[in-house]
Amino acid sequence: MSEWPARILLLALLATPVHAHDAPHDERLPTIGQAPDFTLVSQDGVPVSLHDFRGKVVAIAFIFAYCTDVCPMLTAHMVSVQEKLGSTFGSKIVFVSITVDPERDTPDVLKEYAQNFGADIKGWWFLTGNPAAVHEVGRKYGIIAKKAANGDVDHTLLTSLVDPDGILRVQYLGVRFDLEEFRGDLLSLLDESK
Repeated sequence: MSEWPARILLLALLATPVHAHDAPHDERLPTIGQAPDFTLVSQDGVPVSLHDFRGKVVAIAFIFAYCTDVCPMLTAHMVSVQEKLGSTFGSKIVFVSITVDPERDTPDVLKEYAQNFGADIKGWWFLTGNPAAVHEVGRKYGIIAKKAANGDVDHTLLTSLVDPDGILRVQYLGVRFDLEEFRGDLLSLLDESK
């Protein structure tokens, strides 16, 4: 790992409220606090806000379409979980992927990225927008991003789970988290709301 990504990881660990749950499966997941709201632009060019998903469980990830490293791996993992959620995906559980490279990731680029991975856009939004607004959303979720000379973006990789009441509950660091646990956590947050 180069010096810059190592610094990003260290800063992320020091600056963000990362909470992987340690609770047994019969206990509630931790509560971090109110999830920061945002309004960005979807792959279809329409405004999308976090509060639009109130009443649903939301998984929020930060990626960029030109990434050749961990972003494709995270997106592929989320696609596999999407498929295992069946009819709850889209109707009760949704995914949001926010770019860390809004200068290049236009709605059309994100739409193609979603199609290339088989993301079900009935329940998955890929968001971009004004660079300052996008970077502010990332900052509020604990994302540190820095564009490299070659155009890549070094960034922390956090996936956040927001419950149906808009409360940030869990953040997963990296891409190597247990996908069955991730799916179970999504369903657990859904069950809590019943």
